[in-house]
Amino acid sequence: MIVVAPFNAYRPPLVIFATIPFVFIGIVPSLLATNPPFGFVALFGAMSLSGIMIKNAIVLIDEIKDNLGRDQAPYDALINAGASRLRPVALAAAITLLGVIPLLPNLFWVGLAVTIMGGLTVGTVLTMILVPVFHATAQGIWESDDAGPARDAVPQAC
Repeated sequence: MIVVAPFNAYRPPLVIFATIPFVFIGIVPSLLATNPPFGFVALFGAMSLSGIMIKNAIVLIDEIKDNLGRDQAPYDALINAGASRLRPVALAAAITLLGVIPLLPNLFWVGLAVTIMGGLTVGTVLTMILVPVFHATAQGIWESDDAGPARDAVPQAC
């Protein structure tokens, strides 16, 4: 309910929560490569990383909503939101990555550092690509007719 209320719809929260599993694409290989135990501290890092991914997705969807409020075409609003939010999201991820580097030598915090570094790197890239794709799919947004092939154009079989 907390995520549904700001958007007055159920589709944006579904798009937002669909981004959470993508952090594990980065977490699992980074933990396997460095071999720290996946204990409480690493689990805490994964949970905090999920919050960061949710924040990134909310920022993107809110920017799409703002662009639509400025009378942009839905497809253009998607593209412009991704382009305008790429630098702030990437810089926030880079600052977080640099912030956990001092935790790497510490045996207690190494699981958290590795989890956040691996998950945030992969998760941020995938979020910036997949949130606009998921949002377009959920909202039925297609490329405008003047920019390329029409939505209803079906390729002919040979």
